[in-house]
Amino acid sequence: MTTPDPAGAGGRSGAPIRVLIADDQDMVRTGFRFFLDAQPDITVVAEARDGEEAVALARRERPDVCLLDIRMPKLDGLEATRLLAGPQVADPLRVVVVTTFDLDEYVYGALRGGACGFLLKDSGPTLLAEAVRAAAAGDSLVSPSVTVRLLKHVTAAAPADSAPRPAPPAHPAPSAPLREPLTERELDVVRLVALGRTNAEIAAELYVSLSTVKTHLSSVQVKLAARNRVEIAAWAWQNGHARAGT
Repeated sequence: MTTPDPAGAGGRSGAPIRVLIADDQDMVRTGFRFFLDAQPDITVVAEARDGEEAVALARRERPDVCLLDIRMPKLDGLEATRLLAGPQVADPLRVVVVTTFDLDEYVYGALRGGACGFLLKDSGPTLLAEAVRAAAAGDSLVSPSVTVRLLKHVTAAAPADSAPRPAPPAHPAPSAPLREPLTERELDVVRLVALGRTNAEIAAELYVSLSTVKTHLSSVQVKLAARNRVEIAAWAWQNGHARAGT
């Protein structure tokens, strides 16, 4: 199993990013394919109309990024995400959930299930392409309108309903001391990750190079036993290292 680069290192040099689109609406899939195939660095390799087909195709084709709707027949996007990218998956794929529904429980379920991005369908085609590129690079992108809210929610209790929830990510509990503490500069980076900043924005705010940000994120991921930057952000909110407006 290879460990994705949390700082956003690129994938296969020169090769286009291979994408699977799963949505039960033909027009949505067609629109996504039309725009993404027009990008010089992205190609759509598979389409699925339901969650079961999405999981089967993703496991067979091993795309670089899976774009999954939430409300699909046979198997919803949250369960499909868990099967493809969840904590128990030995070789997880990179999943971005793309949905019409800006609901806290969907955000919670997607990120707990292993998604590295959460995008609203009305975010526009440019942000869609950016989310694909970020996921392929081991980074994450979340619709700006829900970034801070979802990070707060990810660290709160699960909604009180009867639906089963995926296991929480393997980051330390709030009271659990780290075996190796974060440095002050690493905490600076973590705080900005928790507020939804990109690597480039972090570099600009801290007056350091992009490569330095990537190095700090790699170290943080190891120290927190975090699988991706979403889990890093969740740890920051759980442990009081991030506040909106800081």
